[in-house]
Amino acid sequence: MRSEKRKKPCPSEQHILEHGRVVLLTRPDDQARCDDLVVEHHYLHDATLVGEQLRYAFIYEGRWLAVATWSAAALHLKARDTFIGWNSEQCRRRRPLIANNARLLVLPDCHYPNLISRFMKLMLAQISGDWQEQWQHPLALVETFVDPQLYQGTAYKVSGWSHLGRTAGWKRDAADFYLQHDRPKQIWVRELVRGACRKLRAPALPPEWARAESNLAPRCTVKVPEIRSLMDHLLAEVPEFRRKQALAYPVAGLVALVVMALATGVRKGPDDLALYADTLSQGQLRALRFHRDRKTRQMRCPKKTVFHTLLSTVDSDALERALLLWQNQLLGPAQDNVVLIDGKKMRGGGVEMVNATTGSGRFLASTMTPEKSNEIPAARVVLKTQDLAGKIVIADALHTNFETAQQILHHQGGDYLLTVKGNQPELKKTLQGLFTEQSFSPAGPCAHPGHRPGEEPGTHGNPGA
Repeated sequence: MRSEKRKKPCPSEQHILEHGRVVLLTRPDDQARCDDLVVEHHYLHDATLVGEQLRYAFIYEGRWLAVATWSAAALHLKARDTFIGWNSEQCRRRRPLIANNARLLVLPDCHYPNLISRFMKLMLAQISGDWQEQWQHPLALVETFVDPQLYQGTAYKVSGWSHLGRTAGWKRDAADFYLQHDRPKQIWVRELVRGACRKLRAPALPPEWARAESNLAPRCTVKVPEIRSLMDHLLAEVPEFRRKQALAYPVAGLVALVVMALATGVRKGPDDLALYADTLSQGQLRALRFHRDRKTRQMRCPKKTVFHTLLSTVDSDALERALLLWQNQLLGPAQDNVVLIDGKKMRGGGVEMVNATTGSGRFLASTMTPEKSNEIPAARVVLKTQDLAGKIVIADALHTNFETAQQILHHQGGDYLLTVKGNQPELKKTLQGLFTEQSFSPAGPCAHPGHRPGEEPGTHGNPGA
């Protein structure tokens, strides 16, 4: 804003300062009115806001005297990031804790002395709480830009903001594209909490701020050489099922992208996969062997319809072989002697699958549960793919049955640890009988010197045991 005239307000003006109030604009009509006033009276004539945002008005006896809009912070701002002292990854994850004062406007014929500083003081006192209510996390710091050819930033200076210098003279023109201009802006920032910068650059955020990080959409951070390593295995194992004329996105590259997305926490299907794909750099897209757009010469990024086609047609067995080979190349052979069996329903997909992992969480195998079936026979299919000799299989009570136990112990030479619940009365009765009606030893093979692991015990003892 323009520098305010230094004069003492008259009694009527003082009454406005004392009895005017700041109102958070939540109704669509009020928000639209605010934007219209900015377009009409602000020197930029633009009310566009990005990301999380709020709008305020300073109102006296029903009359709007000033408005302000707040939006998501700038993506890259060297002076601000140096002031905070955080690294690039902390900046990416914690930037939602900063808001940008995008517009600050006193309406015509309302330039009362100290009005703008009063407006700013009242907004700063409540904005973090309002942000918490609207966006489920508070704010730690606020920033803004001032054009020094028009204003001196006096309203920010008297409100406790710090001047950090000037921008490099670039403006954002697209998602990741900037244009240079000849009007660098002043950079002003203000901590809303004492020690905010120290907390923002700390290894861990305070609990009340941590939600801002957890709400952040996953982003691809895989290095290009790692992508190429995965691509080598996928190109060798996963067949291409489409015509070459339609290969803007090779199936190996799409599968690699899905694998990276799942490892980062993407779980909700094609829509989230498309959002995740938008975070990839040109180098990452090139490593996936995607093609360029003929008009922009930029690497193309797949949309959700591409992922729909991929997920419904890709060869799952070939994909699993490729991923296991890649995993073994990175981690070496698995040394864990525990095999965990777990069934999962895919959120929103209407299908169920059974996975086998090691005790440390390393992937071993998976299969889809057949339609009109359940995960019990699917688990047996997964177990058949594993060498269980010298290993112990752990599963929940659903898999505590004679056929599964017999497959693990007698057919594949493994051991098992299975749960028995109260809703399995017959099985519970059988187990109680083993302990009370006969001498029971867990070392079954030792009681029969001729029996070897993986071999049926014949008529010796109780085969049900």
